[in-house]
Amino acid sequence: MILPLQTIPTPDPAELAKVQDSIEVAKKMFVEEFRTDPHAALSSLGEQAIQFGLKVLAALLIYFVGMWLIGKIKKLIKRNMTRRGADPTVISFTLSITSALSIILLITISISTLGVNTSSLAALLAGGSVAIGMALSGAMQNFAGGVILLIFKPFKAGDFIRFNGYEGVVTAVSMVSTTLTTTDNKVIIIPNGSLSSGTIDNFNKNPLRRLDFNITVEYGTDAEKCKAALLEIASADERILSAETPGASDPYAALFAMNDSNVEFLLRVWVKTPDYWGVKFDTTEKIYTALPKAGMSFAFPHVDVSLRSN
Repeated sequence: MILPLQTIPTPDPAELAKVQDSIEVAKKMFVEEFRTDPHAALSSLGEQAIQFGLKVLAALLIYFVGMWLIGKIKKLIKRNMTRRGADPTVISFTLSITSALSIILLITISISTLGVNTSSLAALLAGGSVAIGMALSGAMQNFAGGVILLIFKPFKAGDFIRFNGYEGVVTAVSMVSTTLTTTDNKVIIIPNGSLSSGTIDNFNKNPLRRLDFNITVEYGTDAEKCKAALLEIASADERILSAETPGASDPYAALFAMNDSNVEFLLRVWVKTPDYWGVKFDTTEKIYTALPKAGMSFAFPHVDVSLRSN
């Protein structure tokens, strides 16, 4: 994005002229004093150099002590948030913001120790921040999206989510992006701006999930026999829950639909979220193995043609 020239703060010519005049005056005074009394001029210059050196040492001391204190504060915040069971993504986000704000404040204090007028520096930083903010509007949108994700918490680290066709486990949430690791170990980085305003499927938000199996068999299959075989498969798996578990219900089997070339049965069960994929794969294999042994055949698309002669 190209900013118009009037949006960028420019130095006041009058102020620049004052600074240049003061420098010229100081030079003339030193030259005049050195001409009349060189020893006093050099002594004064030495005193000023010593004073400036002490200010530099003080600024460096403040900076390094401040960085040490920032590290201690970050460790304290992390320890307290971990003790309270805060989400790792919230901890990481909080530490990033705390570190950035603390370092900006520390640099400002260190510069003021040198005798620099920080009010003008603050005005310059404010003007620069506006210009940078306009130029980096997308990054600011992602930062705002990160704040929204932090407040409303649609997911946390370790959750398996789907967004815009991407699926994976949330491994990190930074100030501007969220990192997913897919099931085939690819890393997907999604901007927080689009993530906070899009539709997110969180597969780990609830402790229980429902599994539906749709099985198609040939016409002529005994409905009661098929339902009994499906329920028997479900009851043999200890991971499949019953109505005794709050939020779940007993396994359910029914004749779901009569299609053009097959009869469709439904088996519906409830499982704990971590058991979802294991139960899905194992039950599918058991259905494929058990139904043919019970005399039931799976259907496939076909057309029956009847010939009639006059």
